[in-house]
Amino acid sequence: MVQPLVSVIVVNYRGADDTITCLRALAEHDYPRLEVICVDNASPGGDAARIRAAAPGVRVIESDRNLGFAGGCNLGAKHAGGTVLAFLNNDARPGPHWVEAAVATLRDDPAVGAVASKVLDWDGTGTDFVDGGLTWFGMGYKRHAGTPIADVPAGEHDSAKDVLFATGSAMFVRASVFAELDGFDERFFMFYEDVDLGWRLNLRGWRVRYVPESLAYHRHHATMSEVDTPDSGRETFLLERNALCTLYKNLSDETLAKALPAALALSVRRATARGELDPTQLDLERGVGPAETGPVPVPRSTLAGVLAVDQFVELLPSLAEAREAEQAARVRTDADLLPLLRNALEPAYPLPRYLAAHDILVSAFGIEQAFGKRRRVLVITGDAITERMAGPAIRAWNIAEVLSGEHEVRLVTVNPLADPPPAPFQVSAARRRDLSEPLAWADIVILQGHVLELAPALKKEYAHKIVVCDLYDPMHLELLEQGKDAPDDKRAADLAGVTKVLDAQLERGDFFLCASQRQRHFWLGHLAALGRLTPRLYDADPTTQSLLSVVPFGLSPRAPRRTGPGLRANLDGIVETDHVVLWAGGVYSWFDPLTLVRAIERLSTRRADVRLVFLGMRHPNPEVAEMDIGARTVRLSDSLGLTGKHVFFNEQWVPYDERQNWLLDADCGVTTHFEHVETTFAFRTRVLDYLWSGLPIVTTDGDAFADLVREERLGVVVPAEDTEALADALERCLYDTEFAKACRERIERVAQRYTWPVVLEPLVEFCRDPRPAADRLPGAADLAPGEPVRGKELVRRDLALVKEYLAEGGPVELARRAGGRVKKLARRGLRRG
Repeated sequence: MVQPLVSVIVVNYRGADDTITCLRALAEHDYPRLEVICVDNASPGGDAARIRAAAPGVRVIESDRNLGFAGGCNLGAKHAGGTVLAFLNNDARPGPHWVEAAVATLRDDPAVGAVASKVLDWDGTGTDFVDGGLTWFGMGYKRHAGTPIADVPAGEHDSAKDVLFATGSAMFVRASVFAELDGFDERFFMFYEDVDLGWRLNLRGWRVRYVPESLAYHRHHATMSEVDTPDSGRETFLLERNALCTLYKNLSDETLAKALPAALALSVRRATARGELDPTQLDLERGVGPAETGPVPVPRSTLAGVLAVDQFVELLPSLAEAREAEQAARVRTDADLLPLLRNALEPAYPLPRYLAAHDILVSAFGIEQAFGKRRRVLVITGDAITERMAGPAIRAWNIAEVLSGEHEVRLVTVNPLADPPPAPFQVSAARRRDLSEPLAWADIVILQGHVLELAPALKKEYAHKIVVCDLYDPMHLELLEQGKDAPDDKRAADLAGVTKVLDAQLERGDFFLCASQRQRHFWLGHLAALGRLTPRLYDADPTTQSLLSVVPFGLSPRAPRRTGPGLRANLDGIVETDHVVLWAGGVYSWFDPLTLVRAIERLSTRRADVRLVFLGMRHPNPEVAEMDIGARTVRLSDSLGLTGKHVFFNEQWVPYDERQNWLLDADCGVTTHFEHVETTFAFRTRVLDYLWSGLPIVTTDGDAFADLVREERLGVVVPAEDTEALADALERCLYDTEFAKACRERIERVAQRYTWPVVLEPLVEFCRDPRPAADRLPGAADLAPGEPVRGKELVRRDLALVKEYLAEGGPVELARRAGGRVKKLARRGLRRG
């Protein structure tokens, strides 16, 4: 296996002895493809020359000024050739397999953007980094730091886990991702640049993975001790300022509005408490005496906090630009990352006055609630949302209802017909130009049908947003049957248009829903043909379940309950003793109601009380054209003298929340269709209403539900267009009471598997931890590309190709291939130009 080139970057400033020790350890490291770069940050005293002499295999880059740790690392990254960047403090050394373990994780999971090493003290007995935490006021910290490793629970340091950030003392990041994020923020100079980078990686959907096998050892603050002293206040100043910068850049607008004022106030209290400054010395309530105008001694630890706030304000204009970029690119919410903060309400400093202020500010600004804000989910359908809803709208409605238990949900229809019933979530209609606001609002967008074409912003300015595509309706297969009566050229153009719409969804989506395992195989083939099943995506999840999951149409978890009159009261000619077969949905071109009508005619000769009811002939969505099959069905029934006697047509669809009354009046549910490709991948939603109401089912063979009915013995499956078999099946379900009773008992058990909360579990789980698909992560690139062919090997390859072309087609074939090669090189040159 070709291993990626890893570029290890070590930054030196006045620490040549430590740096040389580090570089010599790297020279002996066991990874086969290692490039070591040392950046000297304008150290006085000849550090760069000493390092070159002591480590001749290392590339030394000299900066003309001290860029700090952040700037030094970025300078090294610009000179690095590896697809993986490793950052190692100059006062650290790698343990065995430090690189190998990190690279293995990056290769095994393309969604991991960075690896956090396990870092122990120099002797390997104390903890430096095994986990990271972040306070609500922006201070990143190393959990368990300074604790003997023997006292840290094994589960805290021995198991791989996702973390908010890796410590800059020993970490790895994909070079392409580091470049995508413009590296470390050089405004930080040093401290928290690693926290900020990790936070930004997570916000953009990348994972930062702690890998305990990637082990390093670190002399904590050995470098800092060379240039500073603990009581100078300089380190405190950087920590305080950079915590505010980190917070400001990365929190969402809503959370920042509460957290930043409280964080600024807490910074001041932290400063006065740290310096034990008397906070009441200027307060007139203490009494009025002679005016004192002399200087007040202020400890450096207090001054550091005050100056940190001052310099944070100074940086705000440039930070505002960075914040705008981060907020525009984020795909994860503050709530998503809350588990990675570990304990956001950790006060961090054990100072009594400070702790009291911390509690006051947390309560006064509602900090706990701000960090638990619910995710925003937008569900968009193209179907009419009214009391009389068809399948797509019913599905969108239930998706919204189930997700609203955990998230803030809006359901939007782009159909002009919108008169929704009451809902526990916001429902509205929108034209194309009105979609900008809800799209900007949403963290996750769930769409159906043609909606993506009405929301092109999801391909442009909102290309980073998480998009879930509901593919339960294979529209292009329906169109093959539905458009048979159209002119040939229009039919072909319509099919090409619908296929293009579906292609766009499959190329854009981060997560896909389909209705059955049959559909899943079909859509996997489509995804593969479009190039979505990339090695990167496959390596992230070989099962592809995290990309495409089966979410059937569902049914209510509440048993049907009569709320009004049903079909027996609404249709003249049906009495209580009649045996009723119900067709519980629309009549479309891919169905076969004609054979059903003929079967009823045959059955009526021996069962005079049989009745067939079509629940609704006219689609509630005015944009759905009437199909000829409905009129043909009525004409056939009329010609056989069945209409109003044995066959009944309800013209208007029954309101969605009244359909149970009609179902409860029926004795058997039926669906019949022709044998063609639409049937193979269809999901007959009407059958779910039969399950819900406990109706024995008669269905034509060939689709996913026919398999269910057969395997679970829920009714009878018949061959397509077989009138006699269909009549016999109806008779058995309607008149064989023992058979019907057994079907109902089995249906009751099976129905539990198809309730909306159960079938939507894959979507619910995805929305709890939503991420871009592995191949859509920003900055993703190959880790181990092949080496380009050069020199003698290139000549040998070209000679072999010449022989092959001559053997295949002689000089003509050789000339054709050579011409194609020239054109390809010319196009590449133009692109570079």
